[in-house]
Amino acid sequence: MTPSGRTNQLLYQAELLLAVPAGDDEHAVSRRMASEEGALALLELALNSALRELTEHARLARHDWRELLVSDARPVAELTQLAELAAQPDSWLAWLLGRLEALHGVDGAAQREQANLMTIAVAGHRPLGDKLSGCVVEFKAELGRLRETSVEW
Repeated sequence: MTPSGRTNQLLYQAELLLAVPAGDDEHAVSRRMASEEGALALLELALNSALRELTEHARLARHDWRELLVSDARPVAELTQLAELAAQPDSWLAWLLGRLEALHGVDGAAQREQANLMTIAVAGHRPLGDKLSGCVVEFKAELGRLRETSVEW
């Protein structure tokens, strides 16, 4: 499989997990949380795969997002672009990196819905799965742009 093929495969698998309905039985919340965290883990793998793919010509020893997007050494223009995107608090990548940090934390990224009988609706609150689906769409669009510039090298 090619590096871009692997990245595409991981993104597709994340989309598949997010499309699985949680159901309405006693395990629905746990199933939803498992799908969300599974999709998030696949997105982390896809991000690392994309970094490997985009830096292939630089022959880097490691391709972990923590090293390539958070550290100051960026030998490849695509890494600089992604690091700048990650530094924008409202960007999809900044949001994703925050969720990845939570995924590795004790509490995890997926949360149980806290039913508050006094609250009718929470403005602007979207389920993690919906946010992840939007993130996948933006990830794929950005990856397409980065692949075009990477091919020039």
